[in-house]
Amino acid sequence: MDSSSKWNNLPKGPSLKNLTEGGFGVLKESQHAAVQDLTKAHIESFDQAVTDGLSRVVQSIPPLEFTFKEDRISLAFVEATLYNPVVAKGSICREMKVFPAECRGRKCTYKGKLVADVSWSVNGVPKGIIKQSMGQVPIMVKSKMCNLHGMSPKELVEHHEEAEEMGGYFIVNGNEKVIRMLIMPRRNYPIAMSRPKWKSRGQGYTQFGISMRCVKEEHTAVNMNLHYLENGTVMLNFIYQKELFFLPLGFALKALVDFTDFQIYQELIKGREDNSFYKSCASEMLRVVMEEGCTTRAKVLDYLGERFRVKMSLPEWFTNEQCANYLLDECICIHLKSDVEKFYLLCLMTRKLFTFAKQECMEENPDSIMCQEVLTPGQLYLMFMKERMAAWLLSVKLSFDKRGSRLSGRLSAENVMKIFNMGTDLTKPFEYLLATGNLTSKTGLGMLQNTGLCVVADKLNFIRYLSHFRCVHRGAAFAKMRTTSVRKLLPESWGFLCPVHTPDGEPCGLMNHMTAICEIVAPSLPTTSLPALLCSLGVTPVDGSPGQAFSDCFPVVLDGAVVGWVETELAPVVVDSLRRFKVRQLYKVYRVHYGWEKQSYVMISLHQCSDHTPGALPSQYSPRNMYQCQMGKQTMGFPLHSFMDRSDNKLYRLQTPQSPLVRPYMYDHYNLDNYPSGTNAIVAVISYTGYDMEDAMIVNKSSWERGFAHGSIYKTELVDLAEKVRGEDSVVFGTKPGDPKVNDKLDADGLPFIGSTLQYGDPFYSYINLNTGQTFVNFYKSQEACVVDNIKICSNDTGSGRFKRVCITIRVPRNPTIGDKFASRHGQKGILSRLWPAEDMPFTESGMAPDILFNPHGFPSRMTIGMLIESMAGKSGALHGLSHDATPFTFSEESSALEYFGEMLRAGGYNFYGTERLYSGVSGLELEADIFIGVVYYQRLRHMVSDKFQVRTTGARDKVTNQPVGGRNIQGGIRFGEMERDALLAHGSSFLLHDRLFNCSDRSVAQVCVDCGSLLSPLLEKPPPYWSAMRHRKTVCTLCGKSDSIDSVSVPYVFRYFVAELAAMNIKVKLDVK
Repeated sequence: MDSSSKWNNLPKGPSLKNLTEGGFGVLKESQHAAVQDLTKAHIESFDQAVTDGLSRVVQSIPPLEFTFKEDRISLAFVEATLYNPVVAKGSICREMKVFPAECRGRKCTYKGKLVADVSWSVNGVPKGIIKQSMGQVPIMVKSKMCNLHGMSPKELVEHHEEAEEMGGYFIVNGNEKVIRMLIMPRRNYPIAMSRPKWKSRGQGYTQFGISMRCVKEEHTAVNMNLHYLENGTVMLNFIYQKELFFLPLGFALKALVDFTDFQIYQELIKGREDNSFYKSCASEMLRVVMEEGCTTRAKVLDYLGERFRVKMSLPEWFTNEQCANYLLDECICIHLKSDVEKFYLLCLMTRKLFTFAKQECMEENPDSIMCQEVLTPGQLYLMFMKERMAAWLLSVKLSFDKRGSRLSGRLSAENVMKIFNMGTDLTKPFEYLLATGNLTSKTGLGMLQNTGLCVVADKLNFIRYLSHFRCVHRGAAFAKMRTTSVRKLLPESWGFLCPVHTPDGEPCGLMNHMTAICEIVAPSLPTTSLPALLCSLGVTPVDGSPGQAFSDCFPVVLDGAVVGWVETELAPVVVDSLRRFKVRQLYKVYRVHYGWEKQSYVMISLHQCSDHTPGALPSQYSPRNMYQCQMGKQTMGFPLHSFMDRSDNKLYRLQTPQSPLVRPYMYDHYNLDNYPSGTNAIVAVISYTGYDMEDAMIVNKSSWERGFAHGSIYKTELVDLAEKVRGEDSVVFGTKPGDPKVNDKLDADGLPFIGSTLQYGDPFYSYINLNTGQTFVNFYKSQEACVVDNIKICSNDTGSGRFKRVCITIRVPRNPTIGDKFASRHGQKGILSRLWPAEDMPFTESGMAPDILFNPHGFPSRMTIGMLIESMAGKSGALHGLSHDATPFTFSEESSALEYFGEMLRAGGYNFYGTERLYSGVSGLELEADIFIGVVYYQRLRHMVSDKFQVRTTGARDKVTNQPVGGRNIQGGIRFGEMERDALLAHGSSFLLHDRLFNCSDRSVAQVCVDCGSLLSPLLEKPPPYWSAMRHRKTVCTLCGKSDSIDSVSVPYVFRYFVAELAAMNIKVKLDVK
């Protein structure tokens, strides 16, 4: 579907068609395209990675060469194939394919097998190809490799999935994990940057530099910088295996091409022929090389190879030249194939660096979207796979060194296969990467961070789930920066990033979300035909000479390679022609840049994207919209339809959700009615009873009894006896008949009855040792009663397990209680402070009592006018059976919302201003003021008192200090910290302070010697054997030898521990007891 036509046929406004037309909930023929588009970037990039990308990765891994018993052995990958997820070998089953629902249900990983063809040769003689399994790697759901690919909603439901399953995530140990999209510097583009910290890199360094992130076709990246030094020379700086290396530019230029010094000098000063300072700098750089005795290219290569070979694990028979060439291939401008291209690009970067250092061109903003690209999940997956496959080759080499001596005779295919099987496979590293989000890598993959690369796609509600796929992160390295420039909202990101949807607090401005219309381009388009086209349009090739002086020409760069020069007069014509080609789509143009002196760019790209996300309800003060973007993602809603098939650790579910009457039209575009997240409530704005101070709200008790905002929590516990009782194979679930501990609350299989209610202390499950007949019963430990929702009996991955592994899902009903958090869609959050009886609630002339009383003091300072408009719009919508558009672009100063909704209310027989006369529920008298009352969509948030309250009388103590432990889960105490201490000191309530910090914490009675003041020397005297056990033993000070100088003191136990620790360090503590 073309991106422009997709957004032209949007509905003009929301409608209640799901309620009025029949067939809501009937499965359609195909999935809803708009919802599927939201995760398209993830799926497309993964598809790209496992098809085209995988073959490129295999070709780009260099062969590994090493010696073994005087033979030179070379191992190389020829081809690799990824297979769909299927059951393990030796399983007996009707369906060989494994589907995601099963992996979620039994908490395992959704993975497919990676098989590589490895060719091996001895002394350069090929010996054949071995098909080698490289282990299992996780597969993205709904990608081409997934077994759900191309299924219709009906088939998806048959396989226990959502009808609108979008995919885009991996399943690791039963959790849905998303690889975060990260913002990276734009590939193959020299960015002029000024970083003051570069001055500390060495003597003479300045803050000026040109930075470039070079990326190969298979997405391997290396960062490379050119630094400007105070003496006018240039240092090339690159990273190899996480180490920083510096190389004077002259050496790199001379090592790349077999030109004379004069030719190199001429190339460096193009366009600067009359700048004597620059010319002297260029000759100085080449003179440094001469002084080292490197007159020819071969000598330079030899010089570099000799110095760098210690850092590179290359075979010892490689010459210095080969080592140097390997270095140039792996670290310098790796996106270019030939050395000549690299040479021209380095010269261009040097010219740009000097222009920048002399302040003749502007610094580029690395935070601008123009200098950025997105690292998609497929790219990270591919980079990691390449590194792991190279590591596998290395592990095979180590196995040869270690185990090879045991091999008898010559190397045969069987022996080599044996050693191959000892290599480290890819299963564990991939699972670790996705499960923890931590990257363990030798090279660092050219990224600034190695943690937080994956997040759990928690299905708290549908909006939160979606936001994981639309999120782009600037990178963890920027979160610690002291500057705010990274977090700024720049005008050029208009239409690409949502200006409202970013969290407040630490990640503000770093974690952004893409707009609905923004798309990420996954396929890389071939640009091979473009240089010829450019030359035919009048660009002079890079080695030719243009018609005018170089100073009157712009350099033309295509995707990080210098194409040539274009005259200043001709440039607009070339640009115009390229635009025409693009519009007619004769050529798929990628990116062409020219020039930097006048900061002029042509960036011709294929995708244009803009517009806005369906987020909060606008038309009000912007921080409130930001709050709503966060709270919309914490709402208890209806996250999914397949509750019975899921084993999520925690799922929240609203029992009676409703479709909002007032909503943006994008709500319908994405069919959010399938996953609603709130309730339409009658809200009166009135200060009533005083229980609604400071954002609290009063709820009608009758509405509450009818099930207003009732929710439940699904919790799943996985019980694996193989882990619980290690080494015992004969332990399975079960009970003994008539066991008094079980008390008929468990079934014969040792599991609770489905639908039964569990209270605190009830038997939860029981297992039995078949050999000894001994049973063990586990009890339900939570204080809250729950209902057993479903039980899944699982097996291990090979299907050979006994009755040892079950998933028990329980449902905890949660009626709203005092202290639970609610919010409207305008950032107006508050807690339920009182359930007020309906007979005492104020009521309207028609006898209607509101569901919620909202305090009017919540409006003036927050300016959430949107909530007032929503109240009127919701009321008119309820009267006339309409659904109103909630976007702020419908009304203007001329035709205001108040007029429009006021007229509708008047037509329905209500007051124009949305107010009504209310009668007091206590006295029955009419209230003097008109009360604003209407319909507002309220959300119940997941923060509930039942999950937060913490109380303790006595309980567990810390073993070392004897103080109460902390933490709600282990029934710990609440910390009485420094600030609380200050408050009591200020009050002068010292006995209360003494009680908190001493009596209730770690009071202990210790013996102390008054004479020598020691806490450690008083000990009980050692009894002779003939003493009776009942005889009173005196406490004697071992230093003074007296017992009458001993006294008892009350001290904190932690002080006694402290004294003992100091004594261990030879420090004596003397107490002065008076």
